[in-house]
Amino acid sequence: MTSTEGFDAFVAARSGRLLRTAYLLTHDHALAEDLVQTALAKAWFAWNRIEGDNPEPYVRKIMVNTYASWWRRRWTHEIPSDELPESSAAGPEYQGDLWEALQRLPRRQRAVIVLRYYEDLTEAETARLLGTSVGTVKSQASKAVAKLRLDPA
Repeated sequence: MTSTEGFDAFVAARSGRLLRTAYLLTHDHALAEDLVQTALAKAWFAWNRIEGDNPEPYVRKIMVNTYASWWRRRWTHEIPSDELPESSAAGPEYQGDLWEALQRLPRRQRAVIVLRYYEDLTEAETARLLGTSVGTVKSQASKAVAKLRLDPA
């Protein structure tokens, strides 16, 4: 199998999971699609290097790092409007009080909760993806769960 075929097969097999993770991080369908596309474009250039290993953690790390860089810098391309956009077409698993409470968490805590509990990663895998220590993942998860318990919704 050539490098291009391997990448195409990976995208066909894993893009749904990657899109779900991106949506849980951004809570915006368009931004999630942009995030996955950006991560896959970055992975394409390193594909010969990562193809032999399991490429999904590598691509997921690219996605988390790209998302972190997006919220670190100020986004100036959106223009506020008086009209509300149409409601999102999120599936039933992303609606309700818990998801609304999850949206109110700080981004880092939300990333920890998404990776640990929605993506079912271990603390060590989550720490590696976020570039932090296992202790930081534990403390951020603990703080996030405490905030979710106190959330009025």
